[in-house]
Amino acid sequence: MSNLNEYLEQKRGALAERRKAASGDSAIVARSVRVKAEGRSGVRRIRIRDFQIVSDSPPDFAGYDLGPGSPEILLGALGSCLTHTYLIQAADLGVPLDSLEVEVTAKLDPRAGLIGKGHSIFPDGISYTVQIDSPASTEATARLREAVERACPVLNFLQAPRPIKGELQHRASAGTKNGNGRRRKQAA
Repeated sequence: MSNLNEYLEQKRGALAERRKAASGDSAIVARSVRVKAEGRSGVRRIRIRDFQIVSDSPPDFAGYDLGPGSPEILLGALGSCLTHTYLIQAADLGVPLDSLEVEVTAKLDPRAGLIGKGHSIFPDGISYTVQIDSPASTEATARLREAVERACPVLNFLQAPRPIKGELQHRASAGTKNGNGRRRKQAA
């Protein structure tokens, strides 16, 4: 048995425990992700629970190439979610996997975010390819794919997006000028 199949056994047990726990009145857990632009680099530090990801722009967009850009992180989130959902569904359906790899591709227009016409502001032509090695039948892997495409949260969100509520909170800083050009007084 490969290490991946050993993991699928662990995942199967975790799924059983999670289903048992979810059968009661389980509450939906709210998650918060914080992103802060830092220093002279403009690097965006993404904080998720106890983890950090650094996002940056390439040098041709005033970045230092210290990490992936936001569209690349989006594609990575899709790839990660698809991979995890394949593992979950393979464990649940009893489909053995010797290896699993997902590649996500898209067209990214370097003019994205710039005002203008004739270019896409978001990743376009998103597609993914899943490569598995498995002794399972073609029918079993087809059922696996169908289950994944029904259950993958990021895939389904991107295919049928939900509204996102936004809010701007402005705090006046020491260098902020009021409407007539004078600096605002700092509150003590």
